[in-house]
Amino acid sequence: MKLTKENLPNNLTIARIFAIPLFILILALGGHSHVWQVIAAILFAVASATDWLDGYLARKWNIVSNFGKFADPLADKMLVMSAFIMLVPLKLAPAWVIAIIICRELAVTGLRLLLVEQGGVVMAAALPGKIKTFTQMLSIIFLLLGWNLLGVIFLYICLAATIYSGYDYFAQNMSVFKDADQSQQ
Repeated sequence: MKLTKENLPNNLTIARIFAIPLFILILALGGHSHVWQVIAAILFAVASATDWLDGYLARKWNIVSNFGKFADPLADKMLVMSAFIMLVPLKLAPAWVIAIIICRELAVTGLRLLLVEQGGVVMAAALPGKIKTFTQMLSIIFLLLGWNLLGVIFLYICLAATIYSGYDYFAQNMSVFKDADQSQQ
């Protein structure tokens, strides 16, 4: 496929998806080594930057595709959840924190699907969700770099933002459940 302005945002998303197995492999094979954790942190940071860049370019050039709408948020979640899961056996993050974060991600993804299915509503990321994503990425990078104090601080900020943003999304969209219940009666 030829690289063009029209497909650059989607190609960045695809590159982020392909970075995930490499990131996992680096941590699975050498994760207890600080050098390999730093390499993984750099790869994660570059992959995370493509999230911002593909969105920026798509908005700047007014390039919106169904693939982008589907793959971009999926790639973000796959990257972050994979990273968090890999932190647990390395004892860089407690499993209970990671479980809460992953459960929230799955619940909000399900809510987004219901909203689209029932009314064609695409739920945009709100400020609490953007804070959650930013702090997730920072905590992962800091923990992998061995900057434990900063990593732990951002991990718990991320946890709070995760819980709050999940609550916020559900509180604002509870009607999706009422409509479903009423249509079944």
